[in-house]
Amino acid sequence: MRVLVIGASGTIGGAVVRALQPEHEVVRASRTGEVRVDIGDPESVDRMFAMTGAVDAVVCAAAHAPMTPLAELGAVRLTELVRHKLLGQAGLLAQALPHVQDGGSITLTAGDFAGSVPGSAAGVLTNEGLQGFVRAAAPDLPRGVRANVVSPGWVSETLAEAGGVGGTPADEVARAYLESIHGTESGRNFKP
Repeated sequence: MRVLVIGASGTIGGAVVRALQPEHEVVRASRTGEVRVDIGDPESVDRMFAMTGAVDAVVCAAAHAPMTPLAELGAVRLTELVRHKLLGQAGLLAQALPHVQDGGSITLTAGDFAGSVPGSAAGVLTNEGLQGFVRAAAPDLPRGVRANVVSPGWVSETLAEAGGVGGTPADEVARAYLESIHGTESGRNFKP
């Protein structure tokens, strides 16, 4: 299977690449590297697919929405976060369809804050928007193509970089992406 991993240089994307490599051909894409992409820029996404050609699966682990108190967020910053994480991934799903083989898979990344916490409003907006979008888009997908979303909570490695503890190890989070890629379900929200 040929799998395109967008965000391959990140913590989750790197774990997904490691999990896939023993059995699959992995095409890595990120803002840096040989295959470059910015999912917030549809022309960049088109250029990426022109480089990669047909794939059996697409994984997007490229987007994030930082914790920002609502009073500091402002309309411009909120619009930017929604454009990249939510609309960027929704657009990616639509742009990926002609490039994904029949019966293939597209997996996006949302998140799960496990309740409302200060600074989570933008993240909750984008995460729940993505979850609903994938659920609603699944019945419209042609040729047996499936779409799912993975909603990890805090990732151990990310928390450790910030001086925190806990979370789910990235390698464990990667297993949810493999379940999405290899499974038969569509419209599902996987929570590692």
